[in-house]
Amino acid sequence: MAKVKNVQLGREMEYPYEGARPERQIAYVFDTNKCIACQTCSVACKTTWTSGKGQEQVFYNNVETKPYGFYPQQWDVKLLNLLGGGSWQGERYEGKTIFEAAEGSERAQGYLPEQAEYASPNLGEDVVAGSVEKGAFFQGIHQVWQFYLARICNHCTYPGCLAACPRKAIYKRPEDGIVLVDQSRCRGYRECVKACPYKKVFYNMVTRVSEKCIGCFPLIEKGEQPQCVKTCIGKIRLQGFLSRPGEERADNPLDYLVRIRKVALPLYPQYGTEPNVYYIPPVHVPRDFLGQMFGPGVEEAISTYRSAATDQQLLAALLLFGNTSRILHGFRADKTEAVGFDAEQKEVVRVPYTEPFFKRDFFDQKRKVYRLNVT
Repeated sequence: MAKVKNVQLGREMEYPYEGARPERQIAYVFDTNKCIACQTCSVACKTTWTSGKGQEQVFYNNVETKPYGFYPQQWDVKLLNLLGGGSWQGERYEGKTIFEAAEGSERAQGYLPEQAEYASPNLGEDVVAGSVEKGAFFQGIHQVWQFYLARICNHCTYPGCLAACPRKAIYKRPEDGIVLVDQSRCRGYRECVKACPYKKVFYNMVTRVSEKCIGCFPLIEKGEQPQCVKTCIGKIRLQGFLSRPGEERADNPLDYLVRIRKVALPLYPQYGTEPNVYYIPPVHVPRDFLGQMFGPGVEEAISTYRSAATDQQLLAALLLFGNTSRILHGFRADKTEAVGFDAEQKEVVRVPYTEPFFKRDFFDQKRKVYRLNVT
């Protein structure tokens, strides 16, 4: 295997192919503190891409309730058990990735879910950890908690699905880093399904080939954000492009949130795929649980996130979530508004730091009526 630099692990790791980062990497930031599990993103993706035969249980996008929600069942717990223990020494991971733990002819450690494990996409929804005693009340870190985790394909820098495919039917676009399946080459061996640690490659039993999220690349190529991002009611999502490591720009909202302020963290970075969906951790969840899920830096990310009210630049970046259908390549914090720019540096959105509030008098002098129950 080749040696590649994994910036999330803080070290080099083994990978079946030489490292070749794209010109720019498609990436997302999800704010878990704002997700309400309305599943609008899931429905938007489902109706756009997976409404055909054989796709009944295919969800490129799903929202699950942690700690007990999984799709497919126990997708993360099973792989964590397979990999065994690992630890973080500061920002360096001392443990085996899915590629380094592979045995024999395997290129990536993984498991193939049973068909029944895809039967319950809403397993564990709204189920909390613990129980509330009579007379108890919440303060600080909740002892009874849950949070919603929105999941899509991570369009990884080092995809497990790509590494494992014996047909080389999976490839990563050099212009934007989107990972795609060439279905004309696929023979349905399902090695990609087995190797993807996030279980975001699916096997269609009717067409007998693998399928996965395509990053809504027809929209991306027009400068628009994907369906799941545009339709999000909670405005928890922002899609853009990450610069190559060491080339970050402070005016790029993705670079700023992920690499510069480090307020958004990858999901299970210890797997070694360098995923490109980043999460702002939930502020109310026990830190040990979050540390296992998002790696080191959880406490710092939450502290930075909480400071947004007094940090105008950070507040500006966070306010851009869900306020334009266009992909934002740049942003600026004006005196009273956050301003977003497209690839041509054309202004496409302005968001006020404080929403205007208009109060009408209870009694309307002009119409001589009270406004109670008057539309």
